Amino acid sequence: MIGVILAAGAGRRLRPATDALPKALLPVAAETTILDIALRNLAAAGAREAAIVAGHAAGVIADRVPALRRAHGVAIELIPNPRALEWNNAYSLWLARGCLRGGALVVNGDTVHPASVEKTLLAASAAAGSQGRAGSAGGRIIIAIDDVKPLAGEEMKVVLDGRGQVTRITKDMDPALAHGEYMGVTLVEPAAASLLAAALEATWRRDPGLYYEDGFAEFRERGGEVLAAPVGAVDWVEVDDHADLSRARRIAARC
Repeated sequence: MIGVILAAGAGRRLRPATDALPKALLPVAAETTILDIALRNLAAAGAREAAIVAGHAAGVIADRVPALRRAHGVAIELIPNPRALEWNNAYSLWLARGCLRGGALVVNGDTVHPASVEKTLLAASAAAGSQGRAGSAGGRIIIAIDDVKPLAGEEMKVVLDGRGQVTRITKDMDPALAHGEYMGVTLVEPAAASLLAAALEATWRRDPGLYYEDGFAEFRERGGEVLAAPVGAVDWVEVDDHADLSRARRIAARC
């Protein structure tokens, strides 16, 4: 199991803090950055390797890699995204497609959350296997969702069927119709790697401005299974602006 951290975006709403830094390297507790927390969570979930998709200020991440390896005991590979400032993250995840073949935990590089989120996904995968649920012919991915917090317009919202399968994932829907928010953490089981890579490629080729969650929808349309794993009442935040960053620092202080 490998970790994949998507950290290529410019973080424009966090300027000037992100003028020379990627969002993932913003400090949230003393010297601890968002990226440190992501790597710490992946290590706690059993990952011993991580790939970081880097774009904006990628050189700063590259300079930090030796220290990050020592701090977290995780081997780190950098995957450059030369189109990070032009295209959306469907392309970023597709660039990491080679890392998915043995199974992967995919984490957005702008969320602060506890390692219990990754562990919930692993437990959901194990439970599905023990129940004889082999997944569809196209394989299975499992996404972490927050089904507790109130939703508004900005969140990546999900709709589920009666079996906990994701039937829709988008920002563009009435929050009252959603069953929860996707938290930016996904378990890709090995059998899903090939179909997911093809779905992501079709997505960014259709429109490079699309999200990788649009690729998840394409994956489902092509026969893959997208399962939701609710994580319960977890204190977490996606860091998009300065208010989010302040909240991330409060959360990190308790982690």
